Amino acid sequence: MGLFDKIRNEFIDIIEWVDTSSDTIVWKFPRYHNEIKMNSKLTVRESQWAVFMNEGAIADVFTPGMYTLTTQNMPILTTLKGWKYGFNSPFKADVFFVSTRQFINQKWGTRNPVMLRDAEFGPVRLRAFGSFAFRVKDPGVFIKEIAATNPEFSVEGINEQLRNLAVSRGMDAIAEAKIPVLDLAANYDEVSAKITEKIRSEFNELGLELTKFLIENISLPPEVEAALDKRSSMGIVGNLGAYAQYQAANAMEEAAKNPNGGLAGAGLGAGLGMAIGGQVGNVFQNNTVQGNDGPPPLPGALPFFVAIDGKQAGPYTIDQLTQLAAAGTINQQSQVWKKGMPAWAAANTVPDLSTIFNNVPPPLPGA
Repeated sequence: MGLFDKIRNEFIDIIEWVDTSSDTIVWKFPRYHNEIKMNSKLTVRESQWAVFMNEGAIADVFTPGMYTLTTQNMPILTTLKGWKYGFNSPFKADVFFVSTRQFINQKWGTRNPVMLRDAEFGPVRLRAFGSFAFRVKDPGVFIKEIAATNPEFSVEGINEQLRNLAVSRGMDAIAEAKIPVLDLAANYDEVSAKITEKIRSEFNELGLELTKFLIENISLPPEVEAALDKRSSMGIVGNLGAYAQYQAANAMEEAAKNPNGGLAGAGLGAGLGMAIGGQVGNVFQNNTVQGNDGPPPLPGALPFFVAIDGKQAGPYTIDQLTQLAAAGTINQQSQVWKKGMPAWAAANTVPDLSTIFNNVPPPLPGA
């Protein structure tokens, strides 16, 4: 510091801090040789505290207000210096201003997935992130434990430690809550409250107060989320038979609207139409004969496949074949096959099917 700075500081008798930053926690008032005049004016604004230090030890602490520095309003420093009478000469002391406003929107998050055990899915890996807010609760403790003699201390100097506290204790609280993974999104407030309670004491040890802790998202690995999406899709589709009918009906409707376009225009219309017709017929027929809620075939009774209109249909149980015979869909010459048969055969040549045509009336005379 030059001669001009020394002379200028001799005439400065106002001690204050006008904070123009958004992340400064502690700021040391600069004075030449730390000399401060008695009867100087000290201005402490809202959301600030002023801490006087003498020979490395905290002396007096001033809350918001305007003060004239005398031996009367500096009791600790007066005692340390042994000022029994009035004193007007400069004295040496470090003055630190501490911001007590809230530092909001401090981000936290897991760098790597954390393994937890879920009652429904078993071991799962979770990622979580969110934000928190804090402020200085005890300036003396904060300076002794964290800021020390730094002339300027910002949020960046402690944010990493606070984030680690939030992640470590936060994931512990999520595991202890034993909330199912699928219900975590509905319980963010409850989990946030548990985390706040768990880490508040550790913030207090640093002279800080945790004022807000928020969970913004808890997510599963992408492959697990994809599996859950498929599971959700199956639940939305519901009855697969009805869904197949709906899809087939839509396809037929689109084909009817555009008979000369698309694949039909490329020469595949007739074959595709027959294929779609056969598949749709099978979907509706199977749904009608079997029913969505029908019982499975009896143990030991192997189902048969049947050739209907030149296309394979089935498999059908004996009772279902009986219904098809009664409806005229199949007859004694219809080709059938089941597991174990070497080749397709006429229905009237298969012993297992000898009874399905007993109740079918013969052809009308002259037909």
